[in-house]
Amino acid sequence: MEASLSFRFADLDDINTIGFLAQQIWPVAYKDITPPHQLDYMLKLFYSPASLRKQMKEDKHRFLMVEEEEEPIGFASWGPTGEPGIFKLHKLYVQTGRQGKGRGKAILHFIFDDIRAKGAKTLRLNVNRYNKARQFYEKMGFSVVGEEDVPIGNNYFMNDYVMEVPV
Repeated sequence: MEASLSFRFADLDDINTIGFLAQQIWPVAYKDITPPHQLDYMLKLFYSPASLRKQMKEDKHRFLMVEEEEEPIGFASWGPTGEPGIFKLHKLYVQTGRQGKGRGKAILHFIFDDIRAKGAKTLRLNVNRYNKARQFYEKMGFSVVGEEDVPIGNNYFMNDYVMEVPV
């Protein structure tokens, strides 16, 4: 990983950048596991400016901007679940050409430090059952603790593994 990687907490001014990055990353990440019409629906559902604003303000998701040489290359979000000591990773994305170089690991370690300071004992996430990111999370110590099919509207479901790691 290059020394120029930096993190900063995102705010409302970063909403367009997060949406732009998602538009770049998602079509590559999900092209083999999500039909194009569902991908478009999910991008609008999760990454519209109104949705991101709600996640930041109402849902209290903490967003992180990942930058290299001051250029945004990824983002993450997480927050408490309401269960004592358990936080949930909602998003962790790095531009496709910049993956596999330790950036995801660095992001997770940043998140681990942040949530430990808030009393976390466990970090939970959902990952699509066919997403190769599952192997990354397993390398980072996560294990599958369950499966769920999450309805997201329009007769679509997210078919996920639930994974956890002690922090």
